[in-house]
Amino acid sequence: MTATQERVTALREQLVAWRRHLHMHPEVGFAEVQTSQYIFDELNKMPGLTVTRPTKTSVLAVLKGGKPGRTVLLRADIDALPITEENDFEFKSQNEGVMHACGHDGHTAILLGTARMLSEQAQDVPGEIRMIFQHAEEFGPGGAEELVMDTPLMDGVDVVTGLHLNSQLPAGMVAVKPGAFMASPDMIELTIQGKGGHGAHPEETVDPIAVGAQVVTNLQHIVSRNISALDSLVVTIAKFQAGTTHNVIPDSAELMGTVRTFSPELREQAPKLIERVIKGVCDAHGASYNLRYEFGYRPLINTDWVADILRDVALAEVGPEHFQVSKPTMGGEDFSAYLEKAPGAYFNVGSGSDTSDSRWPHHHPRFTIDEQSLETGVHMMHAAALKLADPATTVPQQG
Repeated sequence: MTATQERVTALREQLVAWRRHLHMHPEVGFAEVQTSQYIFDELNKMPGLTVTRPTKTSVLAVLKGGKPGRTVLLRADIDALPITEENDFEFKSQNEGVMHACGHDGHTAILLGTARMLSEQAQDVPGEIRMIFQHAEEFGPGGAEELVMDTPLMDGVDVVTGLHLNSQLPAGMVAVKPGAFMASPDMIELTIQGKGGHGAHPEETVDPIAVGAQVVTNLQHIVSRNISALDSLVVTIAKFQAGTTHNVIPDSAELMGTVRTFSPELREQAPKLIERVIKGVCDAHGASYNLRYEFGYRPLINTDWVADILRDVALAEVGPEHFQVSKPTMGGEDFSAYLEKAPGAYFNVGSGSDTSDSRWPHHHPRFTIDEQSLETGVHMMHAAALKLADPATTVPQQG
């Protein structure tokens, strides 16, 4: 066992304690008051860190190393979800209707552990390590956007990285992917306005349900007939609400959905294609419509050379038997905001196992993590920080 492995192993109980405290006291985005105070207090117990509050519910810890090097930003998200927990373990959520159902409690514990390890070896750390405990990842436009746009967090940052626990990967597995990794999660809100009437006399109405059904069907033609099969686009209508009873045709129908892609160019094109379909169907049937198209997070496109370094770190830290190339996902992440300002890469750490019943999907009321994954996460974040900050690590010239 290496000295680093011994240090991570020695942190095991503390990592679990941090994670379980956070799991018991979840708070949703922009309301992480107690969560951020707890993180602030824990960081202030560690030597050599400058701890500040860049926003009301985020926390930043800065370590200036004893050797020259790059400025590296490490990120963990801290918010929970408005979900009622169905687990029955002793550290289940004590806040009714709120739950850490996506692993952010684990992300926070991992970055706290990384901060402690780096602070204890400050003279051997190259460059400057910034550790941001970010609020409101789950609620657009996202806490990352606020930090990037309204604070000096990214000033002088050379490279950024962060991780996400993944219950669909075995605990201890690390997965990294260059290039397109996560999609842009944009949203549609559509009202179709028709003319209501008696269900027995549809000829006297403009039926918004029938029109809406045609809209839903025809929107799928965008994916199958307007977009190259080599490109990726998802158009999903997930809500269709209309009517009150069996024999009354309503005046209007409300639809909601999501549009996802990895391509910034296709993302700009999609609203025009979608509105063209909606307008055409509504015009054909004498209905009108009101469309609100909301852009969410940008696609998360990992910088190739940063992903390559993270791959090398993973091979060294966990070994080739615990490494795989990530598959891209249509899920979204506001980590993409940091990548607008600096090169970087986001990666997964497996947290699923049968022994800990932790293979439930993210955002499920039974979600939990195998706490072995906390140690894997610290290994990765600690080693990645040192590697990326080290001026001896060759990176492409910028500019």
